[in-house]
Amino acid sequence: MSLNDAHAFAFSLASTLMTAIVVFQAADGTFSVAPASEYDGDLAAVVHEIDPFAP
Repeated sequence: MSLNDAHAFAFSLASTLMTAIVVFQAADGTFSVAPASEYDGDLAAVVHEIDPFAP
């Protein structure tokens, strides 16, 4: 998915699940999202973290 689509999806998930979501770039160059608590990949691949509780 594109970076814009990944950010939109991440914001939607963060507000729905009320949990931190990370946007990361996969090895093939695409972007994806996952709950921060479940992400166990390379920290250098994380592009952005969305926290619904952050001001």
